[in-house]
Amino acid sequence: MTVTTDDDVLGTGDSVAARLEKLRGSRIVVTGGAGLVGSRLTALLRRAGAEVTVVDRMDAYPDGTHELFGAARTATRLLVGDIRNRELVRTALGGADHVVHAAAFADVAACTRRPDIAFRANVEGTETVLEEAVAAEVRRLVLISSAAVYGNGPAAAAGPHRFHEDQTTHPLSVYANSKLWAEHQTRLLLGGTGTEYAVLRYFSVYGDPQIPKPGSHSWMVAWLAMHARLGLPMRLNGGGVQVRDLVHVDDIAAATALALVEEGVVGETVNVGTGIPTSVREVGELIAPHFPGSRFITTPRPADDPLGGYAATERLHELLRWRPAVSVAEGVERYVRWLSATPEAVPGWLAERAA
Repeated sequence: MTVTTDDDVLGTGDSVAARLEKLRGSRIVVTGGAGLVGSRLTALLRRAGAEVTVVDRMDAYPDGTHELFGAARTATRLLVGDIRNRELVRTALGGADHVVHAAAFADVAACTRRPDIAFRANVEGTETVLEEAVAAEVRRLVLISSAAVYGNGPAAAAGPHRFHEDQTTHPLSVYANSKLWAEHQTRLLLGGTGTEYAVLRYFSVYGDPQIPKPGSHSWMVAWLAMHARLGLPMRLNGGGVQVRDLVHVDDIAAATALALVEEGVVGETVNVGTGIPTSVREVGELIAPHFPGSRFITTPRPADDPLGGYAATERLHELLRWRPAVSVAEGVERYVRWLSATPEAVPGWLAERAA
């Protein structure tokens, strides 16, 4: 949704930039900073005058996707390696003021196939980052979590569900379970230390230059748009009735950066969403007019693909003094325009399927 009132509360680009002036000259570490969100966040922090160290394995995507994201060009320093490597993390955090911990094995389907990798990345890796953040006396750590911790919401309630930060969580996947553990561990290890923390639960992130991964059912805007462009049918798992709260990556980056400077967010868990439910089918219907001849097929819904819901956003508005600015219609159109202008972004494995 596009918001045009009360800049002091809602945070237009100018007011966000003004608030991020507090970060000028600060040293910030972004784990997982070479991914879609991390690279957009890194660019925003650099524009604010911060020095940004990115720690990333640089192997989350096939082909040259990381080049599209551009974090290697934007970051002050790029350290390539695993966050389970304690010496690497210690080197990265030395002298750091803030940490955004976004590194994770983040694909829901891949975590289900390989829970061992999910455990190593999302549990062991997070433990290492938390311990070293305390040892380095980092001022504030922002943990990136996920709306996946809510699952389908209360079983007795009719959907789509509006997810509030204080409700009982119902993780349905290995990925969601690992994220919920990370939230609890952050509170346990950092509470009462000199390192402040905040937990952000991202809802469904999308936006260029997002690229789908083979065997995944996440990133639906990218998945559906690329299929339509290639003349492949847009697959609607379970008919596309799943509801998501789609948040553009530019808005995600702004909210995350603000969590480093806003005092009200310390010690809190905050949804980062628009508060507007959108079904998977609705996304497909926004994409279809851009590609004449587009068609849909219905496929089974994976067991670890939640029916979903949307964010309660009161805490976001109050504590970050901000609202998302990019509507789903605008964000989808931006993605389609980018895809049309950047046909080489279609991954080879998907182009081969179309051929």
